[in-house]
Amino acid sequence: MAHDEQRDHDHEQRDHDHEHRDRQDHRHEHRRHPGLFRDRSPARRRDYSLRSFTVGIGGPVGSGKTALTLALCIRLRERLSLGVVTNDIFTREDADFLHRHRALAAERIRAVETGGCPHAAIREDISHNLDALEQLTADVGPDLLLIESGGDNLAAQFSRELVDYTIYVIDVAGGDKVPRKGGPGITQSDLLVINKTDLAIHVGADLEVMARDSRAMRGEGPFVFAQAKNDVGIDRVVDLVLQARAEAVMDTSAG
Repeated sequence: MAHDEQRDHDHEQRDHDHEHRDRQDHRHEHRRHPGLFRDRSPARRRDYSLRSFTVGIGGPVGSGKTALTLALCIRLRERLSLGVVTNDIFTREDADFLHRHRALAAERIRAVETGGCPHAAIREDISHNLDALEQLTADVGPDLLLIESGGDNLAAQFSRELVDYTIYVIDVAGGDKVPRKGGPGITQSDLLVINKTDLAIHVGADLEVMARDSRAMRGEGPFVFAQAKNDVGIDRVVDLVLQARAEAVMDTSAG
């Protein structure tokens, strides 16, 4: 009996020592800063005949990504041929929203159910989204593709293998502290959209503070105050998207 107790004690001690070593060996990389706009991954030169110029729209749940996607469709559908891919974990909720509001013809809207963390489908394993975008290009030949990610946190950012231009959407209901929290979505998206500014007075958010912190976090990176549902700020978003597309297409043609 004493022998068994000693053996159990020795086993527990080895487990404790092993866990202690694991804690010592398992160290997270700590960044000195939340990322710099100028250090973001550059857009890749590629053949747009295989997949049209692609704009990624990301941001937290409820920030207004789908409303912005709808607003862009309404603004651009008479000027360009469009296609949209939406991401949800287990549903087609966002695609159904776009269908109900007749954002585009039904065949131009596709839904991807990611079945897991939204950021994985736009960064680590982009295959399902890439397939959907390439199939849309083959089927309808759009000039511009929009892909809306599922709702995620401030660290979520699109792979440059998936999109050519990134828009990250936050809203004032999260508080005026959000821009200064940083993260790749805030600091390294090509465009930051601060949505639902009409709610600022109701939640005590100071737009001047959000503008100050956005400039501090993003440097020369553009940001736009918007109300996607009320068509406020959408002109500026459209201008920046079209400018990025024109420059990319021109660069490819020149090469």
